[in-house]
Amino acid sequence: MLEERIRFRQTSPRRAPYRSILYADGLIDEEIGRPLIGIVNSQNELVPGHIHLDTIARAAAAGVRMEGGVPLEFPAIAICDGMAMGHQGMRYPLASRELIADSIEAMVVAHELDGLVLIPNCDKVVPGMLMAAARLNIPAVMVSGGPMLAGEFRGRATDYATISEAVGRFQAGELTAEELAELERTCCPSCGSCSGLFTANSMNCLTEALGMGLPGNGTIPAVLSARVRLAKEAGRRLMALLKQGISPRDILTPAAFRNAIAVDMAIGGSTNTVLHLPAIAYEAGVDLPLSLFDEISARTPNLVRLSPAGPWHLEDFDRAGGVPAVMAELARHGLVETEALTVTGRTVGENVQGVAIRRPEVIRTVENPHARDGGIAILWGNLAPEGAVVKQSAVVEGMRVHEGPARVFNSEEEAMEAILGGRIRPGDVVVVRYEGPKGGPGMREMLAPTSALAGMGLDGRVALLTDGRFSGATRGAAVGHISPEAMAGGPIGLVEDGDRIRIDIPARRLDLLVSEEVLAERRARWRPIPPKVTTGYLARYAALVTSAAQGAVLRVP
Repeated sequence: MLEERIRFRQTSPRRAPYRSILYADGLIDEEIGRPLIGIVNSQNELVPGHIHLDTIARAAAAGVRMEGGVPLEFPAIAICDGMAMGHQGMRYPLASRELIADSIEAMVVAHELDGLVLIPNCDKVVPGMLMAAARLNIPAVMVSGGPMLAGEFRGRATDYATISEAVGRFQAGELTAEELAELERTCCPSCGSCSGLFTANSMNCLTEALGMGLPGNGTIPAVLSARVRLAKEAGRRLMALLKQGISPRDILTPAAFRNAIAVDMAIGGSTNTVLHLPAIAYEAGVDLPLSLFDEISARTPNLVRLSPAGPWHLEDFDRAGGVPAVMAELARHGLVETEALTVTGRTVGENVQGVAIRRPEVIRTVENPHARDGGIAILWGNLAPEGAVVKQSAVVEGMRVHEGPARVFNSEEEAMEAILGGRIRPGDVVVVRYEGPKGGPGMREMLAPTSALAGMGLDGRVALLTDGRFSGATRGAAVGHISPEAMAGGPIGLVEDGDRIRIDIPARRLDLLVSEEVLAERRARWRPIPPKVTTGYLARYAALVTSAAQGAVLRVP
């Protein structure tokens, strides 16, 4: 079929106008007779994870040319969650995931491309490109820009989470203005996606686990020449997939998603993975309910604790063996499905054969895990009938079971004012609502309030619940994705100040300790708050977006 499409493009009189455009691009006859490969480059000068992606794109294009393809580059947008954090801009990152997928679809179908090398790096760009690959189902390989190096502050490794929590420490008088300024300048020392196991690096690692990225995709630091070599190999592999007729849906099978969830639990990835994996699965035609995450978490031990859950960073994880070492250890115990196909053209089992853990202090064995269950837990109860998500590997032991009075806020800004104003007390349960996919709109991350709590020493004594979501840099008893959200009439919209809320992570429960009679009376008089955004893209997004429990995908009513 590929050969027929290329021959038609090259020789049919009906394609003369198409060929005239390619000639205008500078292509010659021989190139028009070869596969046309889209190089989707999310490079820009705003995002440190993306400022170097032109180098990666050139390397990927070189790999395509080496194997007889014609690389044609086009852009994708990329928002920096760190820059969007804590203000109205945070409404856009999750919503941008759909824009990225849609724009890639438009470019590929409109220009009749034969294959794709997709070059993302940051939080929503990775899943957005994977969604596009699954939707289009033409041969595709992902190669990310790689993680940032860790910073250093007075002998201690630092990252974006460090500076986020430093705001609370400064507010509490634990840091001087000079120390805060020094941290600002040193915690993000290079290009690349922020160096902890935050959402970007979680998703880049899971791209490997899904089989859509080559080994090393999630962990090789951005500044190393090995990252450039990986990009060249990605271009070469794309051409091999084209010849073999292997497309994304041959790789993105139910087994691949189960493997990704297992790796997610083993490494303690960001809670945002529970939004993104179902969205990618939706495009691939695979059902991925929240209950599956908890089922796999129950049998998958937590082997890795990178920042913010532990002291290590992505460069340490890479030296320890990275995702292949984790998958090899899980495979040794039958915890991943080794027959799943990958973009290497080989199975998971073939890819990890002979791979070993190189630094056992960074990657533990199944016999000696950090915890017997996975890094993420799904909670259910009358406060979250459709589920809620918590990164349990980043919750201190004393907060795994907690009961306290609700302090209710209808926006992140209201909550931040109360936290920084010293109005939150130990034992409180901070509830931030109307920040879900529809209510936000855009499901803002609550890193600012959780970091402020941590910086003020309250993360081990205060819980925060939201129908919004959290950054991968969040730690503490932070429960997000509470569904249904307040804007959709979920029970979180019925909570009042002083209500008792109980969190029981081991029992997987999240309950509002108010009688059903009282809740029924509140439900009868409940009305949603007015929409926060009524024009532009976000208004359209709010009208079409589904629940966080369904991956916050867009569906036409």
